[in-house]
Amino acid sequence: MLPDITGRADIKRLIDSFYDKVKQDDTIGYIFNDVAKVDWEHHLPIMYDFWEGIIFQKGNYSGNPMSVHIALNQKTPLLPAHFSRWKEIFLETVNELFEGTNAELARQRAVSIATMMQIKTGSSGNRQSI
Repeated sequence: MLPDITGRADIKRLIDSFYDKVKQDDTIGYIFNDVAKVDWEHHLPIMYDFWEGIIFQKGNYSGNPMSVHIALNQKTPLLPAHFSRWKEIFLETVNELFEGTNAELARQRAVSIATMMQIKTGSSGNRQSI
């Protein structure tokens, strides 16, 4: 039996594991590495705060993830396959590390967030990569 997500240390473990996979992924890795050129030292603590807020309603995240993703979509098309792959990796990572009420909440929220991002960036159609 796997543990549930119970605090920030678990959030950190989840997010670090998730992004380690993302950075290496053939489908979406280039978006983070080459297009967004993510500064991981800066980005990861923001993601810890974001997910801690999502799961534990802690108020330490401030930011506008939608505007960031809309701007990113202007640099390179964010396609339905990209969102699908992001969800797949996130859910896989949660399932490998955790189970329980908070793990389920993380899975549900990840799917909702990715779906909303896809809709709001206009990426829900059949756009083709150039």
